[in-house]
Amino acid sequence: MTPLPMIDLAHLDDLARRLSSLVPPGLREGREELQQNFKSVLQAGLAKLDLVTREEFDVQRAVLARTREKLEALERQLAELADAAKSDDAPRR
Repeated sequence: MTPLPMIDLAHLDDLARRLSSLVPPGLREGREELQQNFKSVLQAGLAKLDLVTREEFDVQRAVLARTREKLEALERQLAELADAAKSDDAPRR
């Protein structure tokens, strides 16, 4: 099984170790094997999730920020144009 690029394997190791420590004492003879099985199951479950890497997330966040800035600029321009149109339509005395 290939390691997941977006998951820190140290966290998986720690979680697998903690899970294996919860096993009743009578079943702890195969603790390392059990710990490896927990790790494999966790990796397989996480691989099924539709996750993105931190880098991909940061890129999309930057794209969204630029898009938001452009939208706000367009909204300001539209408001200015609407104000200008109102003042042109106002009756003159």
